Amino acid sequence: MGQGGEPRRARPYDAELGVAVARAQEGDEAAFAVAYRMVQPGLLGYLRGIVGDDAEDVASEAWLEIARDLGRFRGDGAGFRGWTATIARHRALDHLRRLKARPRGTPIEQDVLELPGRHSTHDEALETLSTEYALELVAGLPRDQAEAVLLRVVVGLDGPAAARVLGKRPGAVRTSAHRGLKRLARLLAAEGVTDEAPPTLGDSG
Repeated sequence: MGQGGEPRRARPYDAELGVAVARAQEGDEAAFAVAYRMVQPGLLGYLRGIVGDDAEDVASEAWLEIARDLGRFRGDGAGFRGWTATIARHRALDHLRRLKARPRGTPIEQDVLELPGRHSTHDEALETLSTEYALELVAGLPRDQAEAVLLRVVVGLDGPAAARVLGKRPGAVRTSAHRGLKRLARLLAAEGVTDEAPPTLGDSG
């Protein structure tokens, strides 16, 4: 169970990730490479939703900090995903401050978002999303909703872990994720997206 009584949202490889991180902390460079390969896809997807095309550069900055501070980390595989997401978010916000720009993405018109649609559940909405299209849509959500959706779905964090990354209460993050997914469902229904689409956002890593 995660903090706050919510079931811990683990990914199948979290046990292997925890072992790799522990070995990397002992100086095993190959183990660090294994941890990188496991975490990078989700981290990159999260950053794309915040900084757009600059995600690769920001991710590189984040990994330099992760490697430098690895010895300070304490926790398991799921905890490592949360810790790396926190570092990546700080680097992304620094990047945005340097650019003096808001997160880039395709704006979603409010009137389109509010159109009623046949999709009634969040899962149905996510099942219709291809990875690139999903990140484009998520990037257009209000900032708090976009980050909550990205952390929960792409990085795979549970509510309490996502809340720690964002510095918010778990309930507030759950609400933001719920609203964001609801908006996506409405948008997809309005566009008539079908279940014939490519793999879901959640399958991106």
